[in-house]
Amino acid sequence: MKLFPATVFLTALFALNAVAQQTTPTPPPDDSIKISTNLIQIDVSATDKDGRPVTDLRADEFEVYENGKKQTLTNFTLVSTSATKTTNQAVPTVKPSKDTIPIPPIRLKQEDVKRTYALVIDDLGLNFSSVYTVQKSLRDFVVNRVADGDMVAIIRTGAGIGALQSFTNDKRLLLAAIDRIKWNAMGRGGIGAFVPIEPTLREELDGMQRSDGSTRSVAGVAEEKELMKNVDDFRNDNFSVGTLGALRYVIRGMSELPGRKSVVLFSEGFALGGTDNRVLDAMRVVADLANRASVVFYTIDPRGLLDPTMANADEDIRRVVPDSPGAGRFDNGPREARTTAFRESQMSLRFLAEETGGFSIQNVNSIERGLVKMIDDQSSYYLLGYEPDESLFDPKKSKFNKLEVRVKRRGVTVRYRSGFFGITDQTIRDKTQTSQQKIVSALISPFVVNEINLNLYPVFENDATRGDIIQALVHIDAKDIQFSESNGNRKANFDLIAMTFGANGSPVDQYARNYSIEVTERAYQNMLRNGFVYTLTVPIKKNGSYQFRVALRDTKTDKVGSATQFIEVPDVKKRLVMSNLLIDNFSAEEWQRIRAGGSRDDSERSVLLDTTVRQFRRDSVVRFDYVIYNPTLSTNLQAQARLIRDGKVIFEETPAAVKTAGVLDLSRIQTAGGLTLGNSLAAGSYIIQVVVFDKSDEKKKFATQFVEFEIVD
Repeated sequence: MKLFPATVFLTALFALNAVAQQTTPTPPPDDSIKISTNLIQIDVSATDKDGRPVTDLRADEFEVYENGKKQTLTNFTLVSTSATKTTNQAVPTVKPSKDTIPIPPIRLKQEDVKRTYALVIDDLGLNFSSVYTVQKSLRDFVVNRVADGDMVAIIRTGAGIGALQSFTNDKRLLLAAIDRIKWNAMGRGGIGAFVPIEPTLREELDGMQRSDGSTRSVAGVAEEKELMKNVDDFRNDNFSVGTLGALRYVIRGMSELPGRKSVVLFSEGFALGGTDNRVLDAMRVVADLANRASVVFYTIDPRGLLDPTMANADEDIRRVVPDSPGAGRFDNGPREARTTAFRESQMSLRFLAEETGGFSIQNVNSIERGLVKMIDDQSSYYLLGYEPDESLFDPKKSKFNKLEVRVKRRGVTVRYRSGFFGITDQTIRDKTQTSQQKIVSALISPFVVNEINLNLYPVFENDATRGDIIQALVHIDAKDIQFSESNGNRKANFDLIAMTFGANGSPVDQYARNYSIEVTERAYQNMLRNGFVYTLTVPIKKNGSYQFRVALRDTKTDKVGSATQFIEVPDVKKRLVMSNLLIDNFSAEEWQRIRAGGSRDDSERSVLLDTTVRQFRRDSVVRFDYVIYNPTLSTNLQAQARLIRDGKVIFEETPAAVKTAGVLDLSRIQTAGGLTLGNSLAAGSYIIQVVVFDKSDEKKKFATQFVEFEIVD
């Protein structure tokens, strides 16, 4: 496939006059949690005795106390976050046909996002059996509970930086991320919920009978037990702090997202004893960061209902039951220690949840019911604000400030954040990173950084000589980069880093370079209007799904932008495959001239700009080029284009034969299609989906690709 395709014969050209209603989104309220010298704003959940949200409370029914002193409310808002019902979004089907072609997911705009969930799987702290339970519950949640206004990320604490998946509402990507959750043999979670009680080596030898009838007496038994305990404590502390570090990273990224956000942590908790207090200290930091970022924690213990005092079948019963019933009572010491550790682990989960206004699901065998309760809890909340005393933020008197919220109505229970440290949000934000840290952080983060607006469009293609390739088209908004004058020209300098991550979250390939560009004044004005496109060619050695990420830093202003996109690199030898679509846009006059043998007269635009920006006007022609790989028989290929808006097909072309006249390599058929955007189409987001059928295949094999675009006034 050529990135600059020649004009090709259109397999179809049709006019669309479908009528679509245009809606204007209502701007969301200022629903963030704030800690500043002139406003403390907190979120409060209110439920009745049955746990259902209460949404008719008045401001005079609330009382807020800071360190025991009643405050005067200056702000009061009820925020509703109920998302619309989940649609029948695309999940892979077994028998593809015309009726089962998946509808591409709708990419949400910021104003359309109702709820944001970070589903954090603590694979550093899950036992083998818990992993299956978590996967099953997450699949049910994604398929049946994720609604149209939800953005979800599935993040593993022990999978490395590449595994930090971006937020999406594409259920196919979420299900693929769930499939990648594996038990981490190096983590603190064992095979089962509890490690069996076993003797140490010295304990095993101590008291054994020798061949001469004498009894062994081994020194250092107590010291060995103490050493083993310290090793276990140190190991658990390290993995616990690792989990909490991943949570801090997630929270910092979520702080830039609008509204009230949720972290749902699937974990078996943390040992609070350990060798020192660093786990508890790290938990307090996580809770404070979450409170400032409007993040609510819901913690779920997937171990279910357990009794840690019960003996495992694989435990050394000799260390529990005495040799003689009359010799004394059972040795309950090991079980008591295990019970204490179990209670501490659940207390740690409750701490994170209750300190941030959420709740913990524990000692239940149905995670699904807990997730439903969490969704209901997210449907609405109150924002209460008051003006603090300036002395609260005196750095010499910095301390934790306790909050208490009371409600006067009987039968109503409120949950809220426990408090905050006397440090303003601005003070925390002012802690700067180095330039290198900033761009690397933007690259590996699951959260898009948009100080510089980037638009990433990766294109898969298979070349007969070079094999599988990703052509990454990066559109850069020139208005966000500082240009300087130089002898009548304009100059700019920026760093660009790109990286691909594999399905296991590990980096596969990376590219970094510094660029200096110098253009004429005319070219500069064109770049200000349209931006410019950087093309990066990345060879792919192995088929599979990849995260492609790119970050850019303007060296003059230190501004950073990032973009990320998932792309599948299929095996073109095993099934029918399509490349991604390249888009070209023409006015009606241009199109008529091109069909008559002329050329495009707009030197400011190109197929690369049209493909990456994808903003078109009504009564213009959109052409899409693509390549079909590995057809059974080229004579039996049919193509069909569909226009989709808001998850509904508003136009569907009748499948037509793919033209192959003049094609030299019938295993790689380059073709095209097109449509005219009718005058009656409303402004807004649309999707072009192209489906290619191989009619010679008994299973009605098909391949599909889609591209989003926007009709602008």
